[in-house]
Amino acid sequence: MAKIVILKPKNNDPPPEEGLPPWMATFADMVTLLLCFFVLLLSFASNDAEKFKELLGSIKDAFGVKIERPEADHLALAPSDLQRKEIKMDSNDKRLLGLVLRIKALLDDDESTRKSSGVNADQDGVIMSTDSASLFEPGTAKLKPGANKVLNKVISILKENNYNLVVRGHTDNIETSSKKFPTNWELSAARAARALRYIAEHGGISTKRLKAVGYADTQPLVKNDTPANRAKNRRIEFFYHKPARDSW
Repeated sequence: MAKIVILKPKNNDPPPEEGLPPWMATFADMVTLLLCFFVLLLSFASNDAEKFKELLGSIKDAFGVKIERPEADHLALAPSDLQRKEIKMDSNDKRLLGLVLRIKALLDDDESTRKSSGVNADQDGVIMSTDSASLFEPGTAKLKPGANKVLNKVISILKENNYNLVVRGHTDNIETSSKKFPTNWELSAARAARALRYIAEHGGISTKRLKAVGYADTQPLVKNDTPANRAKNRRIEFFYHKPARDSW
């Protein structure tokens, strides 16, 4: 009996490719482009805030002013760059910048205040900081004879600008042995209050614009591990802020 054999036709198609189908590459490109688009939109939305940080950051190198900001935001600009059209500032930003430059100019007028004082700025206000040793006798809240040089500059800023003031007292982490000031809380608060009293009495500044607070050693600028660092932490801060802001 004869057998019938059916031969299948040869398959000449190329072998299938391994991996994902080609359309996946196009889809991945489209998703990546959409992601870049939304990231770009987000950067435009926060552009003004970043420019404000850059502008404040420029003052550190251009004018020698300390600026409180994240290290990643560091950017240096020359004084002429402050007038660049692409850097936009609203009226509040301009007032803060003007206040920073005015305080810096006042401190630079006198060699003693230039060495013992500094300026810090952020979007909330401006801080003028002075070493406690330049204002007070050691371990006391008694003003030194030359303390008026700094305090009179504080008064002049208050008279020229519609800002309120918080006087902040700070110490190092070594507790006092004074009977009058048994802890650093009493000492820092008494020094802040004494500076505020001078400002109110000699400047004729309304007490509604003034506040005093003592922080003791709770807000150090640097670690209290050396005599030099402890001296930096012993300071009085004069924080100028907008009248509507009730900040300590």
